[in-house]
Amino acid sequence: MTTSSAHIYFGTTSGGRVIYSVNYPKHGTASQPQAQPNFGTRPVERTSGQRIQQSEIIMSRMLQAFRTGIPIDPLPEYAPRDEFLPHAPVRTHGLNDEEIKLAVKNALRYFPPHLHQLLAGEFAEELNNYGHIYMYRFVPRMRMMAYHIGEYPAKSQQAAAIMLMIMNNLDPAVAQFPQELITYGGNGQVFSNWAQFWLTMKYLSEMEEDQTLVMYSGHPMGLFPSHAEAPRAVITNGIVIPQYSSRDDYNKMFALGVTMYGQMTAGSYCYIGPQGIVHGTTITLMNAGRMYLGVNDLAGKVFLTSGLGGMSGAQAKAAVIAGCVGVIAEVSKEAIVKRHGQGWLNEFTDSLDDCIQMIKDAVNSKRAISIGYHGNVVDLWERVAEEYKKSGKLLVELGSDQTSLHNPFHGGYFPAQLNYDEALNMLHTDQPHFQKLVQESLRRQVAAINYLAEKGLHFWDYGNAFLLEAGRAGAQVYKDHAKQKFIYPSYVQDIMGDIFSLGFGPFRWVCTSGVPSDLELTDKIAAEVLSGLSLTDVPKATAVQYEDNTKWIKGAKSYELVVGSQARILYADQVGRSAIAVAINQAVANKTLKAPVVISRDHHDVSGTDSPFRETSNIYDGSQFTADMAVQNCIGDSFRGATWVALHNGGGVGWGEVINGGFGLLLDGSPEAEQRAKNTLHWDVNNGVARRSWSGNSNAYGTIKRAMESEPRLRVTLPYSVDSSLNL
Repeated sequence: MTTSSAHIYFGTTSGGRVIYSVNYPKHGTASQPQAQPNFGTRPVERTSGQRIQQSEIIMSRMLQAFRTGIPIDPLPEYAPRDEFLPHAPVRTHGLNDEEIKLAVKNALRYFPPHLHQLLAGEFAEELNNYGHIYMYRFVPRMRMMAYHIGEYPAKSQQAAAIMLMIMNNLDPAVAQFPQELITYGGNGQVFSNWAQFWLTMKYLSEMEEDQTLVMYSGHPMGLFPSHAEAPRAVITNGIVIPQYSSRDDYNKMFALGVTMYGQMTAGSYCYIGPQGIVHGTTITLMNAGRMYLGVNDLAGKVFLTSGLGGMSGAQAKAAVIAGCVGVIAEVSKEAIVKRHGQGWLNEFTDSLDDCIQMIKDAVNSKRAISIGYHGNVVDLWERVAEEYKKSGKLLVELGSDQTSLHNPFHGGYFPAQLNYDEALNMLHTDQPHFQKLVQESLRRQVAAINYLAEKGLHFWDYGNAFLLEAGRAGAQVYKDHAKQKFIYPSYVQDIMGDIFSLGFGPFRWVCTSGVPSDLELTDKIAAEVLSGLSLTDVPKATAVQYEDNTKWIKGAKSYELVVGSQARILYADQVGRSAIAVAINQAVANKTLKAPVVISRDHHDVSGTDSPFRETSNIYDGSQFTADMAVQNCIGDSFRGATWVALHNGGGVGWGEVINGGFGLLLDGSPEAEQRAKNTLHWDVNNGVARRSWSGNSNAYGTIKRAMESEPRLRVTLPYSVDSSLNL
C-alpha cells in the first residue's frame, strides 16, 4: 500500500513553458510505487514560497495575452504534447480521404491564409496520430488555474467570471486530460481545439454589458448585441438532428470539428472537480445502507466500484465520509496516483492478494478507508466471487460501477483481457476486436456480480450506462428486455429519486477571490440558512434533508474537498438555494467576502436533465423519453437572470441518450444580482418539481403545492389521481 503525500511546485523556463516538480516522501513497500509524478496536486497556500509567488505574478501578466486572441504573431513554436500529463486515448476517426481534407480545412478556418501551408500538414498529422485535431501547438504557455476574478483582462465582471470558470475546468488539478481540453468522463470537452479557447477568451475580454457570446459546440460564433439583463453567454453542445445522433455520427462530426461532447458541466464551464459529485455519492451510500442493509452506521461494510479518473474520483472520498470501506478499481496509474496525491484516496495496490487482505483488515478494524486497486474491476469482482466460493463469506455488501460506459469503445471502459497499454493500442489499431473484447468483459463482470447478488450483494447502476451497455453486450441484466427494465436498480430511481422530487439537488458555488477564508465564510452562511429552515413548518422529509445537509456543510472543510477553485457543493431545495444566494450576495455587498461568488449547479439535478436511465428514471407516465423539461429549463433560465446558460446532448449516460442543461450566475453584491438569483432559482427548481408532480409523484405534488402557496404568481397544472382499480 502507499500512504505518501505529495508536494508540488511550479515555475517556468525561459521559453515560458510551465514546469511541474513533485516530491513524495518514501513510504510503502518495494513492490509499490514510491515517487510518482502527480500533476493534479496544487500548493495548499497559493502564496507560500517565493518561487510560487513569482510564478503567479508572471502567469497573471500572461493573462493579458487573451486580448490578442489566437497567438499567430509570432506563431508559437511547435511543441509535441506533454507526455508527463495524462492524455486521452487515441481516437479512431473513421474519416475517408475527402472527409480528412474537410476536417483539416475546417481547422484552418481559424487562421489567416499565409499560415495554411504550415499548419495543414501539422493538423493532418494530429488527426492521423490522435484521431482529432486538438492544435497542440497552441496549448497556452501559462499556469492554467482559476485566478482571482480581478486579474482577468475583461471589461465586464460577468465575462471575467466565465473566463475564471473556463480556466478552472482546464486546470491540470481538475481536468482529466487537460491538453485535449477534456475535463472529465473521458470525452467531456470544454472546447474542441485550442484555437476555440483563445478566440473565446478574446471575445470575453472585449465583451460589453450589452453583448452575448454565442457558443456552438465549442466554437465561438461571436458576440451579438443583446442587453444588460440577457445572458453574457449562451452555449449549446452536441445539439444535432435526432436522426443523426448515433455514436457513429458523433465520432464523425467530432473528427470533422463541427460538434463536441460537452458531458454535463465540462462544456458549460461549471465543473468543480470530484467534489461536484461527492455529496451525492455520500448520500447514495448512506441511503443504500439504510435501505438494503438496515443500518445507519456503515462501519465494517464494504462498497466495491470502479473509476477514479473524473467525477468517479469522488467515490473514494465519499466512502470514507459515509464511514465504510470503499474499494475502487482503476486501470490508469496516472488517475490513481493523482487521486492519492490529492488526498482523495487513502491507499492503493496493484496486487489482488494485497487488496483482498487490505479489505479484510479494514473490515475487522471497522476502519473507514478508501482502497484503490490498480487493475481491472472485472478481475476484482471475479476474485471476490472466488473468495466467497472458498470461504462462504460475503466480502462485499454494496456495489456499483462508474466507468465511463457512455463511451464504451473509445476509452471509457477497458476490457479485462488486455493490460492498459495493450488496450490503448488496440483501441486505435483494431476497433472491431476491441469492441468485441469490451462486450465480452462486460459479460464477465455481470456474471460475477450476479453470482454475488445471489449471495447477498446489493448492486445498483450509477447512471453511467453500465446496465444499458451490459445489456447490449448480451449480459444477463434484464428483468423485462422489451420494457428496458433491469434486475438492478438505478441510484436515482431507487435511492435518490425522492430527493429530486422534494426539490433537493446539487447546488454549488465558486468563490472568485480564490481565498480559502471566503469559502469558509460561505460555508458558515449556508449552515446558518439551513439550520433556520429546518426549524420552519415543513414536512418531515424536507426537514430531514435540511438537517442532513446542515451536517454536511458544517463538516465540509474537514473533508478537504477543494480541488482547483475554492468551490462547494451542497444539496438544497429552491427555498434553501434562494436564501443562501441572497445571503452570499449580501456578504459580497458589505465586503465581508473579498470578491463576487458564482452560483451554479450540476446538470444532474431536479430540472436540468431528461435522462430515462438516470435523472428521470422514476418518471412512470411514459414521458421519461421526452426532453421538454431540460430544454424549457435552459430557455427559462436565460431570461430570468442567468449570467450564462448551456444546453447539451449527452452527458452521464451518453450521446443521444440524454438532454441536459445548466447555468452560471454571478453574485456581485448588487440588488440586481439578488433579483436575478431569486428569479432564476425559483424557476430552475420548480420547473422540474412541476414535471415530476404531473407524472404522478406524490412528493413532487406536495412540494409544488407549497411552492404555489408561497408565490401567488405560480400556478401549476396538477394531476387528478386515477384509481388503479379502474377497469380500463
